Amino acid sequence: MKPRTTPVHTDFLGATQAARLVAQVGVAACLAGLADAIEEDFARWPDFEKSARIAHHSPGGVIELMPVSDALDYAFKYVNGHPDNADRDLPTVMAFGALADVATGLPVFLSDLTLATALRTAATSALAARRLARPGCRSMALIGAGSQSEFQALAFTHLLGVERLRIFDIDVQAMRKLVDNLGHAGIAAQRITCCASSAEALEGADIVTTVTAAKHRACVIADADVRPGTHINAVGGDCPGKTELPLALLRRARIFVEFTPQTRVEGELQQLPADAPVTELWQVINGQAPGRGHDTEITLFDSVGFALEDYSALRWLRALAHDTGLMQSIDLVPALADPRDLYRLVREAGQAERGFG
Repeated sequence: MKPRTTPVHTDFLGATQAARLVAQVGVAACLAGLADAIEEDFARWPDFEKSARIAHHSPGGVIELMPVSDALDYAFKYVNGHPDNADRDLPTVMAFGALADVATGLPVFLSDLTLATALRTAATSALAARRLARPGCRSMALIGAGSQSEFQALAFTHLLGVERLRIFDIDVQAMRKLVDNLGHAGIAAQRITCCASSAEALEGADIVTTVTAAKHRACVIADADVRPGTHINAVGGDCPGKTELPLALLRRARIFVEFTPQTRVEGELQQLPADAPVTELWQVINGQAPGRGHDTEITLFDSVGFALEDYSALRWLRALAHDTGLMQSIDLVPALADPRDLYRLVREAGQAERGFG
């Protein structure tokens, strides 16, 4: 058999390289690019084979696998959610993902997705708000100042034109961290109000984003504090048994989701009957369903994160990193002179070991 002349390799983008890539491009440009990539893929929603993520729950958190594919590409993400990890000096969310060629099964790209997960979540939030929030929204309440909060704030300021942020977290240090990081990103402290309660944060807010981490059923805002016409971006309730909103508010709102079978068991929809009406975001993007109906309607994007967003992030990252010098090439899978002779790897490795002995 003719020996292989083209080496088998997989493009690799590690955590450090991914952060350098985002720093080079700029967070605002990354959010805009990701929002465009996600919108493109949602617009061809029927082309993808989809399923709810596979989750392993434990007392301390959850580990999930999120697959999706079309005729050309297969993608998956591994991600965890462990709220107490901060006490162990570990991120509460860590992720990596892979992109493979459907025709051959060859993994063509492997990447850290920890940073990209926060970016794509925020980009999806802003993409939904473009279709669902009232025009001219300029004030957002941000409930929760954890690791996702900066990205949500930046997405809404850069992509939607939000000018004023009203933030609340039970951890005062977390709010100080958020203000400091946003200042580094160019959002002046004068545009940010640190509030003593969620009720105070919601005063005058056009948009409300909830992004808390505790893994239990909670009501981080009160129904009475939400004005008619508000758009709610519910991000934190993303696994069974974890919610952020009161049932009364769900009953007042028109609800939009990513992938209904997943959101019904993981999102705020857990609180509603199985036949409660919802609209999937791709239907709005494609013009198959209306977005906001009128100015006094309360719209709710019940966002739990979906694998198609990670596929968008992977293909976008790969294209962006291709000519930067940040991409590495790794031999994730073997190159075989004879594809039927796997054992030769052992023989050749042994010969190499003896040669260096």
